[in-house]
Amino acid sequence: MKAIFIDIDNTLLDFDAYIRTTMEQGFAHFGLPAYRPEMYHTFTAENNKLWRQIEEGTLTFAELQKIRWNNVFAALGIHFDGPTFEHYFRAALHESAIPVPGAMELLQSLSGRALLCVASNGPYEQQIHRLEIGGMKPYFDYFFISERAGAAKPAPAFFDYAFRELNQERKVPILPEETLIIGDSLSSDMAGGLQYGMKTCYYRRPGAPAAPAGADCTVTDLRQIPTLF
Repeated sequence: MKAIFIDIDNTLLDFDAYIRTTMEQGFAHFGLPAYRPEMYHTFTAENNKLWRQIEEGTLTFAELQKIRWNNVFAALGIHFDGPTFEHYFRAALHESAIPVPGAMELLQSLSGRALLCVASNGPYEQQIHRLEIGGMKPYFDYFFISERAGAAKPAPAFFDYAFRELNQERKVPILPEETLIIGDSLSSDMAGGLQYGMKTCYYRRPGAPAAPAGADCTVTDLRQIPTLF
């Protein structure tokens, strides 16, 4: 592989752990009903609906921020101002860098073997900052993030942007089939990589569905990946 694209949330940084912690602390901070573990699943269901719309190009990230927590609170039967909690949630996320087990070992093992590229949907400054405070930023050569790309994975426009940046001033361009994308999302990472002709490695988290047909490999531990390529 000449270049390896790696997702951030729930691949390198544990977004799920962040959600649980922030919901518990945030609900206490605002005097809301005490957090219960099942509330996490409600958030995930509502959040995933909105991110699917972003991936389909029918919703913007700015629009998501306006309605996400209103939707979650409605589903939980809690009466509170969603945008107020969204502001709290995003501020806490900006300072969150909980590593997924094996993430640092993965980066250390892949470093120097190929160009390492972030491939993430989200706000640019937030994602860069989280990698920085997590000690992961120095391992990367390129940062392809949807806010700068003007499109979100799995849209071809996201990958058009990434390969345009990757090959800028490169005499011999790197082709999609010479690259690998690693991620936990079937709808963005795997779908995007497969349709663009990249090699794909699915990081299957506990309880996640099986890999799609055509995926090159599936791992349940990030430390398995360096032995496969």
